[in-house]
Amino acid sequence: MKDVIAGLSRLGRNSPLVRRHGAVARQLGIDIVSGRYQPGDILENEIANSERLKVSRSAYREALRILAAKGLVESRPKTGTHVCPRTRWNLLDPDILAWHFATEPSIDFINSLFELRMIVEPGIAALAAERRTEAQLARMTAALDTMDRLSLAAEAGQTADADFHDTLLEASHNPLIGSLAVSVGAAVRWSTVHKLRQGAVLRDPIPLHRHVLDAVAARDAEAARDAMRLLITEALRDTAQSFKG
Repeated sequence: MKDVIAGLSRLGRNSPLVRRHGAVARQLGIDIVSGRYQPGDILENEIANSERLKVSRSAYREALRILAAKGLVESRPKTGTHVCPRTRWNLLDPDILAWHFATEPSIDFINSLFELRMIVEPGIAALAAERRTEAQLARMTAALDTMDRLSLAAEAGQTADADFHDTLLEASHNPLIGSLAVSVGAAVRWSTVHKLRQGAVLRDPIPLHRHVLDAVAARDAEAARDAMRLLITEALRDTAQSFKG
């Protein structure tokens, strides 16, 4: 929720009001993406919903503003607040990705997410192999070493995984691609969390990451592209398998 909180006037990250309407936005967001509220549904009126969620009306209104900015809802005079069609949702927003994984994302959503990754990330890996700096290579190496030492079962290991992918995007040295870093990082993080629901990673992801790193280090663009394709393919297989647990 960093992108939301950073834009909230002068209240500060730890303000009780920010935490309160952020929590309300999260709950309503989960209700919407999970299907409790369907596109076209009208949310309960402000008084009823603020009482149900045990928050002030001002906190509830702030929560709706957050959701509106993400394309989930729209308020109309006299008719209330409607859930927007799914085509208007900012599905790559990190919060919306997190809200999908807060319950049980559909296998179709998972497949779509990995399909997007397969289209985008192999090309990014190829560019990174051609354009990366020594400093970026060192950061990727450090992130992978942390993943290897702590495993993805640890939160710090998951953070290192996100750092690895973030640095790879940065190493493409394309500012438009770089703008995807938060979304891709969130997709990696939440799909990893989903795989860990049973308490263990289904396969060791370090060797596949190491193949990507080695190709980037060697400035071999095609090898980096192929290594990333394999990494994503196996990650999808593990994530799909977690639905059967």
